[in-house]
Amino acid sequence: MNSFKKYILSYLLVLLFILTSAYSEKITFSASSMSGTAGDSNGKTVLSGNAHIMTETMEISADQIELSGKDYRIISASGNISGKNLETKMTFTCQSMSYDRETKVALLENAVHLVDTENDVTADAEIIEYSQNSNVAVMQIQVNLTQKDNKCTAAHAIYRKNEQMLEMSGNPNITQGTDTFRAQNITLNLETQEITLDGRVKGSVTTTPKEEKSPSEPVQTEPPAAEESKEPENE
Repeated sequence: MNSFKKYILSYLLVLLFILTSAYSEKITFSASSMSGTAGDSNGKTVLSGNAHIMTETMEISADQIELSGKDYRIISASGNISGKNLETKMTFTCQSMSYDRETKVALLENAVHLVDTENDVTADAEIIEYSQNSNVAVMQIQVNLTQKDNKCTAAHAIYRKNEQMLEMSGNPNITQGTDTFRAQNITLNLETQEITLDGRVKGSVTTTPKEEKSPSEPVQTEPPAAEESKEPENE
């Protein structure tokens, strides 16, 4: 009987999301347990235990997920979070997050790992704020980003997915193989690999030595010109 009541409550709650959402967005969910209230002006629902929620653009799994605000505008999650932006193909993991369904801005915190699967870009930071509308990720505290041969570190970075540009500040550093670049501000074009350094520029570049012939290889020389033989003159 309790299982049947939970099923009916879940069905009614999903139906309520569909009917009252000011953003014309369907929300589906699942969890081990659910608690809270539902209403047009200030609803609040908490999903606990293997919580999973999906909107038309975002999919989130976590230990706990809370929906709050008018028309369930804010989605908050905590504990072992993994998610995917279905439009931009960005995936992420972290320990706490909030997502505004109206502005489509996600704030990811605590051991954030963000992957742009389309461009093979991987970023780690303590805080990442990602705007789905502009496709811009603002990263703070212990930023580490990798792409192709680039390994980038900084205290603050802005990743512009559409333009494939990375802007770094706060002791930024880029390593490309054995080459390193440092400055107050660094901009990296992830498509062309062009680097722009500004302020207190430092770096080191390893050049490739010219190839030398091996001593064991025979040295080819021009053969000496043959001397013309002269016949003795008859006296």
